[in-house]
Amino acid sequence: MANNDTIKKTLTVTLLLCIVCSVVVSTAAVMLRPMQEANRELDFRTNILAAAGLQDVEGSVSEVFEKRVEARVVDLNTGDFTDAKNPEDYDQWAAAKDPSQSMDLSQEQDIVGIGRREQYAEVYMIRTPEGELESVVLPVRGYGLWSTLYGFMAVKPDGNTVAGLTFYDHKETPGLGGEVDNPKWKAIWEGKEIYGEDGNVQLSVVKGSVESSAPNSEYKVDGLSGATLTSRGVDALVEFWLGELGFKPFLKNLREGEA
Repeated sequence: MANNDTIKKTLTVTLLLCIVCSVVVSTAAVMLRPMQEANRELDFRTNILAAAGLQDVEGSVSEVFEKRVEARVVDLNTGDFTDAKNPEDYDQWAAAKDPSQSMDLSQEQDIVGIGRREQYAEVYMIRTPEGELESVVLPVRGYGLWSTLYGFMAVKPDGNTVAGLTFYDHKETPGLGGEVDNPKWKAIWEGKEIYGEDGNVQLSVVKGSVESSAPNSEYKVDGLSGATLTSRGVDALVEFWLGELGFKPFLKNLREGEA
């Protein structure tokens, strides 16, 4: 009788099992990819609507997005809309890694820890059912304590008032830096002003709580308790993306009716 316990047969069976498992996993990954991409796009749109305060509007995410949101591409250097990129297929994060489509940030410039800044950014014009501009949602990102936080900030048509803020991707500590997802903290941002009389960014995250009667409270947001580095990261993110290297030229054009 043949011995089935030889090393050769054991290795053969193991190899065959590995091959079969690899084929099954690869096939599943390929088949599920369209669903994963669809879910990713749905989550992306959900967060844009949340930043704009449209998460509770009647209708599906896709329906509300199609009716109320217009995606445009902005040249960050000039603040003007551009047709150089198609918003339907423009990958902003890939462009940020491409030296031909982005600029290298010096240590002094890179207060958000992103290394490079893309030339073009996709923005989302939020309109009322009647077609009037209600707000514009800007993509923002910057390093916190453990990770890069990716989010959206909505700004009113005056180009100087925050309409909302949300983060959709980060790895900050739950209960501490992860409180950037807390609805109560995000609600504090609504109505805060961005630029001072000198035209510079005054909006900032401060340590502790902000008293409504405190000087310049209209520019200040409560820091996250026990999450100093995450709070600093959000503060730097605001300063960078609302500053000269970010969306300040675009918001100026928006404010002056030239966008």
